[in-house]
Amino acid sequence: MRGSPTILHLDMDAFYASVEQAAKPSLRGKPVVVGGIGPRGVVATASYEARVFGVHSAMATAQARRLCPNAAYLTPRFSLYQQVSGVVMGLLAELSPLVEPLSLDEAFVDLEAGGVEPATEAVRAVGERLRGDILAATGVSGSVGLAGSKMLAKIASEQAKPDGLVVIEPGTELELLGPMPVRTIPGVGPATAETLRRAGIHTVAETAEAGEAELVRLLGKAHGAGLYALATGHDERPVVAERDAKSVSVEDTFAEDLTDRTRVQLELARLADRCVRRLRAAGRSGRTVVIKVRRYDFSTLTRSETLRGPTDDPAVVREAAARLLEGVDTTAGVRLLGVGVSGLADYTQEDLFAQARAAEAAEAAGEDGGLQDAEGALERRADDGEAVPARRWLPGLDVVHRELGRGWVQGSGLGRVTVRFEEPWSAAPGRVRTFTVDDPDLEPAEPVPLIRPVVGEGAPAPPVGDVAAASGR
Repeated sequence: MRGSPTILHLDMDAFYASVEQAAKPSLRGKPVVVGGIGPRGVVATASYEARVFGVHSAMATAQARRLCPNAAYLTPRFSLYQQVSGVVMGLLAELSPLVEPLSLDEAFVDLEAGGVEPATEAVRAVGERLRGDILAATGVSGSVGLAGSKMLAKIASEQAKPDGLVVIEPGTELELLGPMPVRTIPGVGPATAETLRRAGIHTVAETAEAGEAELVRLLGKAHGAGLYALATGHDERPVVAERDAKSVSVEDTFAEDLTDRTRVQLELARLADRCVRRLRAAGRSGRTVVIKVRRYDFSTLTRSETLRGPTDDPAVVREAAARLLEGVDTTAGVRLLGVGVSGLADYTQEDLFAQARAAEAAEAAGEDGGLQDAEGALERRADDGEAVPARRWLPGLDVVHRELGRGWVQGSGLGRVTVRFEEPWSAAPGRVRTFTVDDPDLEPAEPVPLIRPVVGEGAPAPPVGDVAAASGR
């Protein structure tokens, strides 16, 4: 444990939704939900305005619509999120050579390695300056935690949300950690928490009071000893630059063994979707799909299938996982299921955009019965009789009109598409126009870069209008 709070944890606030608010002036300060828009869609991120109504990530979009019917429900634009993430990570790299990205919107930074003075006021000033630089460069806010360890820095950034900064002073760690639930400690998932609960352990303080020997007895040597160290505030994990994960995986342990085959298949499909969301958040794709099945007697089986090429398509991963499950007997009961993807590769931003758009279009196809199907899925006849792809206008995606310029799709139905014409730098919400879905003057477009134009000597220009409003707060 360091004697000064020189480990910084940055967590961008409601990242996907905040990027959409920064890019669309008409949505600033309003509830925004980003995710799958089809009948089986899942929320990826909800803005803080939407969270007031109970909407949160991993919730079914249908349920979110019931809780917050007036929110803007938008299709993800992964290439834009990657672009903004690149700007943010570049600002972090200016602070220190040791930057450990965890996802597109989250990272640790070792300020000591960057030569920052190990004094509370000095590191606080660096954190505040970083928050200001990120907002000025992207219009999106982030929360910063500063502490003497990675665990505490992450806890501090959680306390700072939204759009704040918290420093945990050395010497105050145990007082802060004590009353927190045991799930606060890294590595404590549902299964470990349940084991501890049965032993009467609910908080971090109770975990520390139980002692290392008892935790080892309950959880095994490695896990028990590691948990005791973290519960007593000892976290020696270094910030590791340029982490190169070999795989991305998720798993769930069930309170009661699953014996119904259909339930097992549904849970596996859900895990496959979660795995792909993590994969996409890391900007990666993978060639090998792996499933893990732990049965009632604790015997564990793994099965894998290598695809012809890397993918981040949820349908492909779901189908591969389902095929692998066919060869596993689950009749006696399943205690744990997991899905992973290995053989990781990087997609270009263009590939990510095309895949995300196609996947969301396929999911939403037929949602508004009688409308256009997923883009390219059906064909229509032009006036000259030549077959051309039909187009599907998904909410949130970018378009350009021959005369009116750039805008984004607000919605479509009954053969019409409604577009709001505005860009990130628009001084006010843009005007709205409605067109037929096959209007020849209207075309899909790539997202407008969300990087503030530079003015003067290296100072990013603020957006048109109030800077604070551009953060979507």
